[in-house]
Amino acid sequence: MNAAYVILDVQNDLTSTTGPGANGGLVKEVVGRKLIENTNVAIAKFRAHNVPIIFVRVGFTDDYREVSETSPMFTAIRGAGVVKLGSWGTEIHPDLDRQESDPLVTKHRVSPFYGTSLEVYLRRLNVKNLYISGVSTSVAVQSTVRDAHDRDYACTVLSDCCAAATAEETEVSMSMMSRFAKIIASTDIVLEG
Repeated sequence: MNAAYVILDVQNDLTSTTGPGANGGLVKEVVGRKLIENTNVAIAKFRAHNVPIIFVRVGFTDDYREVSETSPMFTAIRGAGVVKLGSWGTEIHPDLDRQESDPLVTKHRVSPFYGTSLEVYLRRLNVKNLYISGVSTSVAVQSTVRDAHDRDYACTVLSDCCAAATAEETEVSMSMMSRFAKIIASTDIVLEG
């Protein structure tokens, strides 16, 4: 099968109802779309077929030395003092079924392919097919799909396991990503073997 499931940025600062974004659109969409529950359904299906699950988080050192001054998004994150490595905010959401054996990739940019060990894991496992989900649909998920596509991975996005700041953002992103990936719901995952 040569598949892997990559889950992007479902971490406390970005998705928790008790985190700094609790009153924002992204957390409301995560809750409303049942992203955590749907992702756990997908995780169970992949585990049942021994498909590797790779968690990705965004995080920075206390002094944010990895933040580029040219990035409005990351300078805003620095200004808010969030997603600091070693903090509660960069931990994977506690309701997700993450096991100690699941790789955890830390990124300092939007794409998990940039300056991380993700591609090393994928190549070592001879992965050809990537299943992708997480937050934000319009940022990290889209970036990952585009980068994976250009690296010749076959991509499938799990639409009900993704969220953005608004439902409209997610809908537009899914439409755009359909040029580069299959778009399915977690209930439609079919694995052989």
